[in-house]
Amino acid sequence: DIHRGDVASDLSSNDIARGASSFDAHVIIMNHPGKIYPGYNPVIDCHTAHVACQFSKLKTKMDRRTGVVTEENPEFLKNGDACIAELIPSKPLCVETFNEYPPLGRFAVRDMKQTIAVGVIKSVEKKMDTKKPASDTHHHKKMKGKHPADEKDRKIDSSVSKKLDPDAHGEKGKQLGHHITQ
Repeated sequence: DIHRGDVASDLSSNDIARGASSFDAHVIIMNHPGKIYPGYNPVIDCHTAHVACQFSKLKTKMDRRTGVVTEENPEFLKNGDACIAELIPSKPLCVETFNEYPPLGRFAVRDMKQTIAVGVIKSVEKKMDTKKPASDTHHHKKMKGKHPADEKDRKIDSSVSKKLDPDAHGEKGKQLGHHITQ
């Protein structure tokens, strides 16, 4: 199956697409209301993938225009700052360095329904094996006992069926019910 964010590659080549365990990126903070500390966990939009990534380390703070390092291991970042940061994806994410594959090497950082930063990937630490066992591919484990969501789902389902009951809404409901049953 093909899912959003998947990347295809040639298996005969030496450079096979793999998920990244971590990557270093040059990030420019554009629109964040507060300070960004290590451990910050926004969503990264890279190519078609949308994956939460943790800013695990802020390695260097630099001048965003010249690239000159102004501070090693900064405590935090704020609007207008640029840095080299180590990011760790929460799910498998295929990225490459911007120099090798530009479309897989640039990203936007999103939080609070807005873009707060942009970045380019400088280096990638790839996972050695990203395959899942065949048994886990599309099967969900059944939970023993009752799950709280089951009861809520039943309540929602019964409320929906009441709304679709043709007798509950007079003539309009009968028309709606007739349309649904055909």
